[in-house]
Amino acid sequence: MTGSMTRATDELDPRAFLVSIFEAAVAAADPEKTIRAHLPPQPKGRTIVVGAGKGAAQMAAAFEKAWDGPLEGLVVTRYGYGAPTARIEVVEAAHPVPDAAGLEAARRLLGLVTGLSEDDLVVALVCGGGSALLPAPALGLTLADEIAVNEALLSSGAPISAMNTIRKHVSTIKGGRLAAAAWPARVVSLVVSDIPGDDPALVASGPTVPSAGSRADALAAIEAYGMKLPEKVMAHLASPAADAPRPDDERFARNEVRLIASAAVSLEAAAGEARRQGVEAVILSDSIEGEAREVGSVHAAIAREVAARDRPFCKPVLILSGGETTVTLRAKGKGGRNSEFLLSFAIGIDGVEGIDALAADTDGIDGSQDNAGAFCDGASVSRMRAASVDAKAMLAANNAWTAFDAVGDLFVPGPTGTNVNDLRAILVR
Repeated sequence: MTGSMTRATDELDPRAFLVSIFEAAVAAADPEKTIRAHLPPQPKGRTIVVGAGKGAAQMAAAFEKAWDGPLEGLVVTRYGYGAPTARIEVVEAAHPVPDAAGLEAARRLLGLVTGLSEDDLVVALVCGGGSALLPAPALGLTLADEIAVNEALLSSGAPISAMNTIRKHVSTIKGGRLAAAAWPARVVSLVVSDIPGDDPALVASGPTVPSAGSRADALAAIEAYGMKLPEKVMAHLASPAADAPRPDDERFARNEVRLIASAAVSLEAAAGEARRQGVEAVILSDSIEGEAREVGSVHAAIAREVAARDRPFCKPVLILSGGETTVTLRAKGKGGRNSEFLLSFAIGIDGVEGIDALAADTDGIDGSQDNAGAFCDGASVSRMRAASVDAKAMLAANNAWTAFDAVGDLFVPGPTGTNVNDLRAILVR
């Protein structure tokens, strides 16, 4: 690195720099910037807009501005995540645990697309969070059953691909079923991906995009991760009635899927912002999965190696990664996967100078609290100790939120209007 580059990092306010990196990543997924380039041709008949996810209201507002023609529709988002719209109704429901408002929203979405003709167009605005926001239990199951499934999934440590394969087999709207209900109308899905690998069929459990994951795959995942589901749910999954539509179903032949934002694009934008500020940046991967605490330990080892030996990257450098880790619940603490990742990372860099990090969910919410994630540096664990907080004990109890809250290191940007998964940014000065 050049001397001027080194001086630039010495002059940086690390946390302000990391916030600017987060903001650049979020801006790259702003629906106002991305939707206009992906508009489908206007149909002869009606245009119906449906959607779900934590950024669905902002996507709806952006679509309204870009669409030059009549339209109507409904999208569902998380409580507090609404946005003003003129022609598309926005309703709010619970996330991450489904509620009756989401159940009613799912019923209304299915009603909106029923009885359409081949001259009509359905535009689906889909982003992360839609799985919980669209509860629609299969025949014989109840909202309580779907809530029990969701809670078991969230505590299982299973990857998102396995979770969504299970979800679609206990639903009447997921796994392409919303698009199947719209047939013979054409369905164009505009998808903001929060899924490692960017498979659109896995975003929000694919209400308009069928996946190849089978009922046998769902049962195998339940066994592999030791999930305890209600007997009624297991009986349903044992029946062919649970089978979801296949991707080669003729009802999907005219449909189209357009990926309008993803973690890969946002990470590139984050790297570009770092370089603009004079800091070299490297992207480890946009699709890292695994236990949050284990991924945190690995990232800490990389950061220590850079700090001590200038390998595998020379400092100063910003190390970026994305994807979606998982948390296996061992206790009933507070926190999400980003804060758990970062607490493990903080323990791993304890006492090492010159390392600052931010881990945050790009939708603005990590877990069930109001923070997107947290900040840490080499002194975080000692600050926790001074506040009578045992970092390792907090990690063992899935209580990362409490640990970071005790030292004022939570990151609370509020709802961002998009969702392209997690952003991990590590500055080694």
